[in-house]
Amino acid sequence: MMAVFPDDMDAVLEIWREFIANSPVNLDYQSNDAEFGRLATKYAPPDGCVLLALQDGEVVGCVALRRVTLDICQMKRLYVRPKARGNELGRQLIERLIVQAREMGYQEMRLDVQAKSVSARKLYKALNFTEAEPVSFNPVPGASFLGLHL
Repeated sequence: MMAVFPDDMDAVLEIWREFIANSPVNLDYQSNDAEFGRLATKYAPPDGCVLLALQDGEVVGCVALRRVTLDICQMKRLYVRPKARGNELGRQLIERLIVQAREMGYQEMRLDVQAKSVSARKLYKALNFTEAEPVSFNPVPGASFLGLHL
């Protein structure tokens, strides 16, 4: 389901904080508190969105999209809670986000991925993401940027 702000703000912040706490690398460079303060504008239609995956009424996964330029969006914060892994939920979230990005008129989707995120890298490759120019700052050694023409 697509998050609606302000109604789903608490659910989004809860899973995003869990994502940050469970990241294999330190994400302090992202200025998360400032990002959370702009969540309802930066990640809301018509330029962005947050998709939430529900299981028995509980949020078990998320992915977000934000505008970079008129033609390029960035996928952010793909996360599936451990108890919901193994069912291709991450793939489903990305596929739905790609559809959403096309509907919003974007021509390309970009993302950054950490070297330690092996399963995510495999998934992005399977979905035809390829190396791309950065669209945001990521100082973590081994991080790379990928893109997908929509």
